[in-house]
Amino acid sequence: MKNLATYIDHTLLKQDASASAIITLCEEAKTHGFASVCIQPHYVPLAAKELEGSSVLVCTVIGFPLGQNTTEIKVQETKLAIAQGAHEIDMVINLSWVKARKDEVLIQEIAAIKAACGSRILKVILETSMLSPEDIVYACKISQKAGANFVKTSTGFANGGATVDAVRLMKQTVGDALEVKASGGIRDLATMKAMIAAGATRIGTSSGIAILAGQKASGSY
Repeated sequence: MKNLATYIDHTLLKQDASASAIITLCEEAKTHGFASVCIQPHYVPLAAKELEGSSVLVCTVIGFPLGQNTTEIKVQETKLAIAQGAHEIDMVINLSWVKARKDEVLIQEIAAIKAACGSRILKVILETSMLSPEDIVYACKISQKAGANFVKTSTGFANGGATVDAVRLMKQTVGDALEVKASGGIRDLATMKAMIAAGATRIGTSSGIAILAGQKASGSY
């Protein structure tokens, strides 16, 4: 197992997060060697400035948290985020299209956002707590067909976060073609290790510092 810190997307997506909190988040990410900071789009320029010259990436969210924006809006969000300094994009899939098995529009949307990302990483958030196992398999296969780099369990804003069973099913579905990000409710080292053992190669959490210290954090993400 590689350095645990390098699995972590150090996350702050609260609606009331202050600029000073984002600056602190970036400093913590640099100190601990986290993979990225995951923040709301309007903080991308600030995070890019704070992390300039470091190995920590800027990750932001698109169509967040419901995934119900039009494709055109999601694509423009992505283009702007990248222009402002984002390295990775976590987009929310349209769950109504997943439930209705709208293959064509799902593939078109994810592919269009991936095209806007270029060589940058695209993660597709499935919101697994709202999906059946069959839905999860379907959404993973659609994401793979559309050219995504990762499938991700959760926004952290729905009723339920990552589970080991969901991560395992996602990894079994995508194999080596895509990576899996587990996010939502990961607040201690044992849970993080269980997610990694199930196939996750990235962990979205606001509890990274506590996890590395062997503590159990409180909180909602």
